Amino acid sequence: MIVYGHRGAKGEAPENTLPGFIHAYRHGIRHFELDLVLSKDGIPVMVHDLTVTRTTSHTGDVGAFTAAELADMDARRNTSSWPRKIGIPTLEDLLDQFDDLEHLQLEVKKDTRQRLNILCNRLTEIIQRRNLYKTATITSSDTWFLKEIRRRNKHIQIGLVAERKFPRPLNVATRLGCSYLCLNWKLCSKEIVENAHRRDMHVSTWTVNRIHDMLQLEEMGVNSIITDYPTSTRMFFDNRARALMPLPQSQSETVPDTDSALPTGG
Repeated sequence: MIVYGHRGAKGEAPENTLPGFIHAYRHGIRHFELDLVLSKDGIPVMVHDLTVTRTTSHTGDVGAFTAAELADMDARRNTSSWPRKIGIPTLEDLLDQFDDLEHLQLEVKKDTRQRLNILCNRLTEIIQRRNLYKTATITSSDTWFLKEIRRRNKHIQIGLVAERKFPRPLNVATRLGCSYLCLNWKLCSKEIVENAHRRDMHVSTWTVNRIHDMLQLEEMGVNSIITDYPTSTRMFFDNRARALMPLPQSQSETVPDTDSALPTGG
């Protein structure tokens, strides 16, 4: 099971911040989901909402601040605790930090057409310049935006973020030419997963924080889960894999206790 850190590691560190990604990275996480919004000066920054009100001490639209101003904010409000002030980073801050990430889901929220058009250009340029065709997928629930990405460069991977049953997510994703189907995990079924796989789509489910739900999704055949607790989730699956490995005849060690690895929260 592939484990994606949700907004870095939302349940373990402040969401969409470099320390959150670094924390998860140090625990072996190489797959991440993050959110992108355009700053005042046209730079993709990592923040979930279209405003800074929920996660910082400031108020107002993200688009009213430059990337430098956003970086100088304190993004620890209404999120996981952290001992030091940390600001809102740019996408390229993250890409400069690591050189061996295996995959990123770059989610773009609904916004005005004008701002999305500029963000589309910026993301296309970044992916082309950094050759991220295999390591990044641009995801969104905004079908217009996904069409625009595909129009600019057909080699960039796109994924549909779906949280409702209708219109049928798999049909929409197929029409768009998506390689990823990013489902609210409660919508997932074995039939959807199998049909998606027949169309060569990776099925990723969000936001999954209970081991019981993860195991059910694994039985359905989903390719990956997006979780707020990536480090403890990864520990659970790693411990399970070690427990299933046959021990040498001479070895009498006890099997690791996987219950202790369960993530908190839900």
